[in-house]
Amino acid sequence: MARKGLISAVLVAVMGFSAVPATANDVFIHQWGFGHSAGGSQTGFRNNIGVVQNGWYNQAVSEQRGRRNTAATGQDGNYNNSEIRQNGRNNAAGVGQFGDNHTSILTQDGNGNIAAGVQVGKNCSANVSQGGSGNVAAFVQTCR
Repeated sequence: MARKGLISAVLVAVMGFSAVPATANDVFIHQWGFGHSAGGSQTGFRNNIGVVQNGWYNQAVSEQRGRRNTAATGQDGNYNNSEIRQNGRNNAAGVGQFGDNHTSILTQDGNGNIAAGVQVGKNCSANVSQGGSGNVAAFVQTCR
């Protein structure tokens, strides 16, 4: 009898872990180099965070509240910092930083907003804030 109970408990646990609902949030982080940090939080469902970092001491933080938001950060270099904050539905934000000492802050509060940017060189800084719905913002910077 104890054996049947144990087997049943194991089967329930395996089924629970393998059955990921379609409403699950997703995070992936790939890092090469040294001293990177990446993190964030997600509340809601079908939110996605992706971070790729190469170099030394890059930082990325993404926070999502709502549904179907996407945050993407790519950093190649040293001492870069990226922050993405999303509140609402169907927002997309992404930044690519190539070089050293870049800072970017992307904030979206609303629905269906798009923000994207690229920074190349050294010491670029960008701060984009979107409120409402259907906004589109893009930036491209080269700094020395």
